[in-house]
Amino acid sequence: MTEKLLNDEVAAQVQEVFQDLKGDVEVLFFGKKTDCQYCDETQKLIEEVTGLSDKLNLGIYDIDDDAELAAQYKVDKAPGLVLTGREGDQSIDYGIRFAGIPSGHEFSSLIHDLILVSGRDSGLSQETRDFLKDLEKPVHLQVFVTPT
Repeated sequence: MTEKLLNDEVAAQVQEVFQDLKGDVEVLFFGKKTDCQYCDETQKLIEEVTGLSDKLNLGIYDIDDDAELAAQYKVDKAPGLVLTGREGDQSIDYGIRFAGIPSGHEFSSLIHDLILVSGRDSGLSQETRDFLKDLEKPVHLQVFVTPT
């Protein structure tokens, strides 16, 4: 048996938080067969996380073999994660992506983002929503972090 990445205490805490999940979430994992540092670990981690709730579903893809799907979701790095809402056979893409393994502080961001997608609400104030609605050009926002 392979050793789990999440210890029992962390898994129990995450499972408790996931009791509040509302809608279904699909996580798309994009790995790569060769030259992919952390692909195996990221896949294992996301398998453990999605296994903690019936509201979470996982699709496993290869960034090269499934290049069309990767391009559709604008995934150009492996390991990569896409979080989408799931309504029947429809995916709702909120633009949430992770490149690399979501470990350390990024693990909390992953859990928080799964909750946000499940609730179908960003939590932004009405003032912020109104401001964003008035934007005339697309904005590409990226947040970079490094494991330390």
